[in-house]
Amino acid sequence: MTPGVRPLIAGNWKMHGLRADGLALARAVAKGGGGAELLVCPPFTLLREVATALEGCAAVAVGAQDCHAAAKGAHTGDVSAPMLRDAGARFVILGHSERRADHGEGDAAVLAKTEAAMAVGLVPIVCVGESEAERLAGEAEAVVTRQLDGSLPEGFAASGGVVAYEPVWAIGTGRTPTEADITAMHAAIRARLVARFGEAGAKLRILYGGSVKPANAAPILALENVDGALVGGASLVPADFLAIAAAAKAT
Repeated sequence: MTPGVRPLIAGNWKMHGLRADGLALARAVAKGGGGAELLVCPPFTLLREVATALEGCAAVAVGAQDCHAAAKGAHTGDVSAPMLRDAGARFVILGHSERRADHGEGDAAVLAKTEAAMAVGLVPIVCVGESEAERLAGEAEAVVTRQLDGSLPEGFAASGGVVAYEPVWAIGTGRTPTEADITAMHAAIRARLVARFGEAGAKLRILYGGSVKPANAAPILALENVDGALVGGASLVPADFLAIAAAAKAT
């Protein structure tokens, strides 16, 4: 954990949840809270209702899982950053590996989306991470550094932007890197942020994501430069999500 930085525990619900499920999950999370900042990122269909259900709840913020780079236009099926803000979002996840892989999003696309989010006051959570083949080839740090350089715009630090390191091979697999590997990568990310943004880069939050669960949360969140977690599957179980948040408070 970075001294003086409040941890962020962000739940990425991905493509899960109908209306009743989402509202029940949001209300259950709202009963937790505490030292860590909590964030839930439902699918677009639930965004407004979840934001309304959590209105006035200082313990839990609401975010989205993606946005288009344009503010409006002929982009069937897409959702713009102004629309997200209007629906009640405060954060938006960008450049997740599932977007990069499933939709062919490269760093330039992530950069444009990040700029769009910042333009309307959304806090961007920009995801970076290497594949297993890249790690085995000794290229993990170079890949992540390249993604950082290509995906983060000027002004990112001033916006309070967040970086999430998610090794692609750990997402949803139950596998996690060693604590030494996480520490090394987060140190490399921190060094890059400081080189790019100066003192402001030293205080930007860097989250770890990739099969985070209650059983492994405490040792991961205690590592240097790990300022919270981007949680996938465990965020769909209120008790698990709140247990991870409690682990962040305890470090």
